[in-house]
Amino acid sequence: MSITKERVEELVKEFGGDDKNTGAPEVQIAITTDKIRNITEHLKINKKDHSGRRGLIILVAQRRKLLNYVKKTGVGRYKEIIEKLNIRK
Repeated sequence: MSITKERVEELVKEFGGDDKNTGAPEVQIAITTDKIRNITEHLKINKKDHSGRRGLIILVAQRRKLLNYVKKTGVGRYKEIIEKLNIRK
């Protein structure tokens, strides 16, 4: 259910600009989105995993907070990251 270290490094390079920029909101949103997609696939198979569902809800709320921050600081960055990650909103 979690993502690999290599996948995190790929996301940091793609969204952060350089290898060490893990704190950028775009990177955090990308990592959270990847986790959400993994948990969603898991829950399609394991429908009674309520603790996994709770974790999914927490991750979605965390991503929403980060997206609201990015939207507040720059609408262009917000639209760009939504298009790149194919997120509804």
